[in-house]
Amino acid sequence: MADQTFLNWPFFEDRHRELAAKLEAWASQNLKSIYHGDTDNACRALVAALGAGGWLENAAVKPGSDAPLDVRTLCLIRETLARHDGLADFSFAMQGLGTGAISLFGTDAQKQEWLPKIRNGTAISAFALTEPQSGSDVANSTMTATLDGDHYVLNGEKTWISNGGIADVYTVFARTGDGPGAKGLSAFIVPADTEGLRIAERLDTIAPHPLATLSFVNCRIPKEAMIGESGWGFKISMSVLDVFRSTVAAAALGFARRALDEALKRVTTREVQGAPLFELQMVQGHIADMAMDIDASALLIYRAAWTKDSGAPRITREAAMAKLFSTDQAQKVIDKAVQLHGGDGVRSGEAVETLYREIRALRIYEGASDVQRVIIARQTLGQISS
Repeated sequence: MADQTFLNWPFFEDRHRELAAKLEAWASQNLKSIYHGDTDNACRALVAALGAGGWLENAAVKPGSDAPLDVRTLCLIRETLARHDGLADFSFAMQGLGTGAISLFGTDAQKQEWLPKIRNGTAISAFALTEPQSGSDVANSTMTATLDGDHYVLNGEKTWISNGGIADVYTVFARTGDGPGAKGLSAFIVPADTEGLRIAERLDTIAPHPLATLSFVNCRIPKEAMIGESGWGFKISMSVLDVFRSTVAAAALGFARRALDEALKRVTTREVQGAPLFELQMVQGHIADMAMDIDASALLIYRAAWTKDSGAPRITREAAMAKLFSTDQAQKVIDKAVQLHGGDGVRSGEAVETLYREIRALRIYEGASDVQRVIIARQTLGQISS
């Protein structure tokens, strides 16, 4: 079992420790039985299981309640699920990210229509922000939403959309022309069966996930589908990422913890020249580096989450540091685990080989590592000018 001593850190309350223990037991009993050979169906089954288990109640706010999303809870859940099953983590995360805009900015009617389904796992959500020419550069989005009477008409394309092709509802960002660049974007709720929305292409990656390019051609949605106000799209997207970016780091931490666990099993059971592998000083050095990188990542992650839960309006700098460091270091931890496994480390289906493929995307989505460096630098330089 992975190290749990971090739960005694002052970032957490008893309710977090209780949740972590319950989720650990649930994941151990429920995730191994889900068949992963068909990725789409596996994600549907995982969302249903997470909903039945009550875990998705943490991914979206409860309609009518003033309780905000608890970022420490989100991070603990993602860390634990990622350690057990990367696709389970993905399925949980997208329920939160996909409807994060509704949780944070939706009307009571919008929340009541969609969030109960997301919380109980009977509907799947997606976050449609990226376009072929604008990934991290959100302000460069070109998809349009043109007002036509009581409707907006959407035209354009979104790509690399997680849950694309299996989602029941998409949060879509499009240009309404309220101003140049970031000022001209707005956010909309678009059900998957809306006429004019189609799946243009399914995208395959080194770690199988449901991903797609979406095409919008004269796609009409009612004015009431707008989230927040016209021109708020950039603010909404950044606010959602401000909450969920730390949780990407937590997923990376979960992968890294699993890699360390697998490495420890390997070096304590494998012999080299008649002695356990762990007796080699070089191996001990690798284990020390892995343990240190994991603890440093956890400190950055739960500092960011605690800061947000303590009432900070934005945690842009803290979340960027957590995501940058944790995803980059998780890559290194997993690489060391592969190396310690020797030939078995690159055998298809081995735990560390799966982790090696899973971790790479986390250094790209929700803000690539180099973009996080720019964010951190600007935030740091801003402190000097102010």
